[in-house]
Amino acid sequence: MSLLSGLSGLGLNNLENMDVFEDPEKAEAKKKAQEPVKIEEKDFIYDKTFKCPLCDTDVPTKIMKSGKAKLIGADQDLRPRYEGIDSVKYDVILCPACGYTALTRFFPNLTSPQGKLIKEKISANVKIPTFNNETYSYEEAVDRYQLALVNAVVKRARASEKAYICLKSAWLMRGFGESVKDTEKGTPEFLAELAAKEEEYLQNAYNGFVEARQSEGFPMCGMDEVTIDYLLGVLAVHLKKYDVASRMVASILGSSTANNRMKDKARDLKDQIMQELKNNKQ
Repeated sequence: MSLLSGLSGLGLNNLENMDVFEDPEKAEAKKKAQEPVKIEEKDFIYDKTFKCPLCDTDVPTKIMKSGKAKLIGADQDLRPRYEGIDSVKYDVILCPACGYTALTRFFPNLTSPQGKLIKEKISANVKIPTFNNETYSYEEAVDRYQLALVNAVVKRARASEKAYICLKSAWLMRGFGESVKDTEKGTPEFLAELAAKEEEYLQNAYNGFVEARQSEGFPMCGMDEVTIDYLLGVLAVHLKKYDVASRMVASILGSSTANNRMKDKARDLKDQIMQELKNNKQ
């Protein structure tokens, strides 16, 4: 029995288990050691330097640490969800000297004709915002993605690259909306604006991938044919293009290279198509 066990009758029951001779400093250290460590977004990123293929400048960029953040799932359109960080914010490299900007996987791949176009139409006029915070805010990430998209358009990038930027921009808008939903900034008007932008990006992503599938080879943006077909099916359902979605599902289910996991996802998508078509007839 504790020497202080009678304190409950005096309203001090929370102090009954104190050690009479415990060192206050040791007690405080023990308490801190027992407290869970709070992990912040900055703990999941690190600074990395890339060489700009256009102007040869060293480009400092914040990159998500591979394997550090825990993947907790993915949206139907393949947007990854990590605990404590939105990885989408950290997939654009922006050169502050010349304005050349691209998704990480495309950044080194710049031809001389493409570089000439960027110098003429972007480098000569662009005003690069300053990114000095420990992490990228959603506002900063939006700027970076817009610069990546305009660079892709100016350099006459493949349809798949432009489509992928649009897809990831849609994911960014979705994450932005989720981050402000329960805050003062998340007004109905602002959330509606973000949702409208997401829809526009998804439409353009769909159009771009349809064009790319007809004119480009695989892998495409790191995705094989089955994954692209599934993504197109999901986007088609979202846009209520059920005939296209059904063809993509049939392609996956009839594929000899699609694994069981992807075929299960295709069956789920097929059920969704049938349910939505049924609801539309009612």
